[in-house]
Amino acid sequence: MSAATPRLTMLVPGSAVLRVWLYTPPADLRKSFDGLSALVRQKLAEDPASGQLFVFINRRRTQLKVLYFEQGGYCLWSKRLEAGRFYVDGQGGDRRMLSWTELKLIIEGIDLSSLRRFKRFEKCRNHSLGRPEKV
Repeated sequence: MSAATPRLTMLVPGSAVLRVWLYTPPADLRKSFDGLSALVRQKLAEDPASGQLFVFINRRRTQLKVLYFEQGGYCLWSKRLEAGRFYVDGQGGDRRMLSWTELKLIIEGIDLSSLRRFKRFEKCRNHSLGRPEKV
């Protein structure tokens, strides 16, 4: 990994199952721990101390913050772009579930709407039916 490649290891909580929620409306990123956790409770109807990641992007799409809770307290990861914008589709309600890979792509400046996804094997979650659950 080169010195120019961002390291996201500080962002990864120790959970095996990681849920990432994107708050799609523009957020006031002057908010910090308390303001963003209130936004999670009120607008996303989620528990900010659940261990899930909550992603917020400002109106100009030049700043991004990720709020999460790990043992002992809240963590807040932030990135401000010197050039360019974060490419996110903000349609479809106030929240959108992301995969860890999608979050990394957003941080790297890749537009998710322009990606082509190919079929992949998915392990069955519902073992009694032998078919994957619809999420």
